[in-house]
Amino acid sequence: GIASKYARPTLGIVDWDNTRTQPPAVAASAGLDVLSHALESYTAIPYDQRVRPARPSERSAYQGSNPMSDVWALRALEIVAEFLPRAVADTSDDEARMQMILASSMAGIGFGNAGVHLPHAMAYPVAGMVREFRPAGFATDHAMVPHGMSVILHTPAVARFTAITSPQRHLLGAKALGADISRANPADAGHILADRVIHFMQLLKMPHGLKEVGYDSADIPALVEGTLAQQRLIKLSPVATGAEELGKMFEESMVIW
Repeated sequence: GIASKYARPTLGIVDWDNTRTQPPAVAASAGLDVLSHALESYTAIPYDQRVRPARPSERSAYQGSNPMSDVWALRALEIVAEFLPRAVADTSDDEARMQMILASSMAGIGFGNAGVHLPHAMAYPVAGMVREFRPAGFATDHAMVPHGMSVILHTPAVARFTAITSPQRHLLGAKALGADISRANPADAGHILADRVIHFMQLLKMPHGLKEVGYDSADIPALVEGTLAQQRLIKLSPVATGAEELGKMFEESMVIW
């Protein structure tokens, strides 16, 4: 009855129940978006390196990575690493689903202050320009690239691109996702983090690159143009990013493995 239902922990009661009918493919895409939120907020340009606005009214809602957001982001990544595969594998695993709701909330607090950067900026034109791709496991009558999928398709290339700014931070992100970094060379930080993200992409049956969702190299100029419109996110990249850099990352993302 009502009393027994609400005797459970109050965190995410409604969402927890609703996710039992969520198809595994939807859970996978949504969960990888949580991963991206946390990882991008943790690797965004540090708050004290952002250009100071001329007046308070010009301040961005996103301030870059900062000590408060870092706490939420790293814990969210740890939860994702442990519980996302379970939440996708078994829709009746209430613990896994509840923990992913918690991770989503934590990552939201983190990126709500720090912001997200290049993977999300690059995802918008990919989702917006889709032609025929229809993802398996989604009940849809039209072409679409689910948001979490469109974001994660760029995360490995971005990790390799941004790691030079803070190898240790990228290694700690990989560690939170379950990678062994005890003997890691800082010069390899980007590849280590990218490989760990790819591990989850493969485990959750994501496309192996942009080509699988219908794009090829001829589409890169339009994808770059669409990304450049997302300046509110591009400015949060820890590395200055223009058309040339975006073009290279889109090319890398065509075939990820």
